[in-house]
Amino acid sequence: IVDDVTGTSLPYPEVDFEDPASVRAVFFALGADGTVSANKNTIKIIGEETPLYAQGYFVYDSKKSGSRTVSHLRFGPNPLNKPYLVRRANFVGIHQWGFLERLPMLDVAEEGATVLLNSPYPTEEVWDRLPKPVQEEILRKKLKVYVVNAYDLARQVGLPGRINTIMQAAFFKLSGVLPEEEAKARIKKGIEKSYGKRGKTVLERNFQAVELGFEAVEPLPIPGRITSEKELVPPMVDHPPAFVREVLGPIALGLGDALPVSAFPPDGTYPTGTARYEKRGIAEFVPTWDPKVCVQCGKCVLVCPHAVIRAKVVPEEALAGAPEGFPHRKAMWKELSGEFTLAISPDDCTGCTLCVEACPAKDKTNPSRKALNMAPRLEVREEMNRHWDFFLSLPETPRAGLKLHTVKDVQLLEPLFEFPGACAGCGETPYLRLLSQLFGDRLIVANATGCSSIYGGNLPTTPWSKNKEGRGPAWANSLFEDNAEFGLGMRLALDKKAEYARKLLPGFREVLGEELLARLLKPVGPEEVEARRQDVALLRERLGGLEDPRARDLLAVADALIPHSVWIVGGDGWAYDIGYGGLDHVLSSGANVKVLVLDTEVYSNTGGQASKATGLGAVAKFATAGKATPKKDLAFMAMSYGHVYVAQIAMGANDAHTVKAFLEAEAHQGPALLIAYSHCIAHGIDMAKG
Repeated sequence: IVDDVTGTSLPYPEVDFEDPASVRAVFFALGADGTVSANKNTIKIIGEETPLYAQGYFVYDSKKSGSRTVSHLRFGPNPLNKPYLVRRANFVGIHQWGFLERLPMLDVAEEGATVLLNSPYPTEEVWDRLPKPVQEEILRKKLKVYVVNAYDLARQVGLPGRINTIMQAAFFKLSGVLPEEEAKARIKKGIEKSYGKRGKTVLERNFQAVELGFEAVEPLPIPGRITSEKELVPPMVDHPPAFVREVLGPIALGLGDALPVSAFPPDGTYPTGTARYEKRGIAEFVPTWDPKVCVQCGKCVLVCPHAVIRAKVVPEEALAGAPEGFPHRKAMWKELSGEFTLAISPDDCTGCTLCVEACPAKDKTNPSRKALNMAPRLEVREEMNRHWDFFLSLPETPRAGLKLHTVKDVQLLEPLFEFPGACAGCGETPYLRLLSQLFGDRLIVANATGCSSIYGGNLPTTPWSKNKEGRGPAWANSLFEDNAEFGLGMRLALDKKAEYARKLLPGFREVLGEELLARLLKPVGPEEVEARRQDVALLRERLGGLEDPRARDLLAVADALIPHSVWIVGGDGWAYDIGYGGLDHVLSSGANVKVLVLDTEVYSNTGGQASKATGLGAVAKFATAGKATPKKDLAFMAMSYGHVYVAQIAMGANDAHTVKAFLEAEAHQGPALLIAYSHCIAHGIDMAKG
């Protein structure tokens, strides 16, 4: 800690207590690619099967997958009493090429260290594709670099994306900690223990991956000179504001500890819409759009977990400055004229393929192709980024006149929840994106702790965003157990402010005029929000110059006259279990709050443990023989009050019903409960089929 505010921190010197006889390895990887589990298995193999001592530390954030993980391993003949991370490694594993382009990962390597690089490029191309600072570090430290295309090998053996076994085998080959045949036997024994219950096919595929991991590693020819002019990509791109660049950027690099105390906001508030600056580039394949095949149904936009697929209908003249090859076609709407265009952000996509699975449009001349087809990201990235940047510059499709109860029209609404750090193919985030599209410019979210609070508001970035007018969702996270009460408090506070504003309004009859006063005192529904905004702006204009203290009081609460949409969001662990008492109390109160339960039927954020939402016979942690009791009927319990709007929805089963339920819940003057089925990686399924 660098305390430059109160001066309580102490300086300390850099010291090195590493044992020169030990193997010190650092692995940089992507969350959920299996690297952490493989490294834990490596520690067990070496610690239990050899006379060497073993130690491991693992650094990762609270996102379940998709973010960076760093494994610090030590092996040696002497006891390892070292309660700190490896600062000087003689082996560095880089399991994700994209990290190499933006992180100084070789800083931790000592002179002469071995580097293992997972590369999507052929070995002969790798050197020229490395950023200049990486080439400089390799030459300066005389590093030995080895290359393997683990993603390609994983696809060959039928384990796409699961590179852990291949990279583990490559580590044993290069480190020489164990003889090669013995290492293979030990790894396979660990695989049997980890995956034995998943059947013979899974075991055989992993055994094959072990063999390929030993065979496919190749040394990188190093020419002895710098051949690249490419610099490291900054952690935050696309012209980020100063705070995002100077504070959130270092945190994203894992260097937050170096920031002084004065750099942080004293009141704990952080800007929204910061996830757009990350551009993580973690997908191997991304969807590409064929406008000739597309039927403009909007299903791909609706299911995309990371809001990387956007659609607009724009006037034909708006495309005058479009880059070459910008895809578009005539809009297929009776009510809208112009050009329909769909764009995809390749560096924000996670490659889950949900959009391709959801796409109903097939090429009549080649039925194997759809309107969306997956392509290697590195091959199409440059052109797609040009198209994406131009797409963002196009005007938003006017909201007025859109039929918001149809999926086809909802796709044209601007999302105010974008690029969350959720798992690839997440089943929860599409509901939140839809919520932000429908009500985002007046939305207030009370978020229970869980997956949705981690990808929704965990430092350094947040996906909750704002539109060009600066309006967007306000978001806050309280405890796991009191989120319903937390959201009710928000509703009551807004209602009290609105009541106070209405009480003050008649005192300014002469200044405001009878017509404006009558409009401000009249209750309004969701469809009249924009008109009410204009009236409040007129109120501010007419009261702005008054010195009357009552005028200042009214101006302070005037925004409460605009209908705000208060949503209480959480998972089934909160709604069915730990927070149920509070949820029941809030629903019984009759207050105008809406509750969205992201029901994965397990405790997703803590590893997939059974909850009261888990179905009868379902296998989950704490219910490995199948849950002995049926799923709690939360919907029926809420319906018993008689005044609660209740809907059970599943976007994959009926997307039109999902949209309709959100609109009906919002229109209901009282509490509403939406129970949204959400598939999850904890289910152990192919997320593209969720």
